[in-house]
Amino acid sequence: MTVDVEQVRTELIEFGSLSIQYDDRVLRPRRWTTAQSAWASALLESAPEGPVLELCAGVGHIGLLAMTGQSRPLVLVDSSQIACDHAAVNREQAGLAGPVEIRCGRMENLIADEERFALIIADPPWVRSADTDDHADDPVHAIDGGEDGLDLVRTCVELIGRHLADDGSAVLQLGNLEQVAAVSDYLADQPDVDLRLVEHRAYEKGVLVRLVK
Repeated sequence: MTVDVEQVRTELIEFGSLSIQYDDRVLRPRRWTTAQSAWASALLESAPEGPVLELCAGVGHIGLLAMTGQSRPLVLVDSSQIACDHAAVNREQAGLAGPVEIRCGRMENLIADEERFALIIADPPWVRSADTDDHADDPVHAIDGGEDGLDLVRTCVELIGRHLADDGSAVLQLGNLEQVAAVSDYLADQPDVDLRLVEHRAYEKGVLVRLVK
């Protein structure tokens, strides 16, 4: 289903129980990532009190689906104003019980030092710069993860280390098992980040990992 809004072809995709709006200037939601929402939602059952954060949220689909049936506050963070505008529409359509705040800009500038989150979801770009041409249908800015694909992954991991509440969990999306090993090595080399990679789940089109303090 498509509708035209201000001469931009806006599309809708079914994402779990939600109908999510996006257009070709942002990353199309991947249906397999409903698994990230489901894992995050399950972890909330034993998570401490407190809000939920999604980094590199795009149009908000993963975080919004994870919070279906929840009343905790949700904070969505993304650098793209276009993605944030879609997230605002998707927030209203989702009709969550708890408040949803959208912060647009560089993620490292948008979280106060004292903020702590019971659960953090992160979906950073993880494609190597040299491989972005293999994904011609995707906006480069939404998939380019730098030389090794992990530039923004490392930023997310550092922010998770600073802002994850004690006894909380983070669910981070990566591209493959090689990146899982690289993140594990990075954490071992950076003890100040104060995180451990304790579990991973591999899917045909990506990998999810759980991080804890």
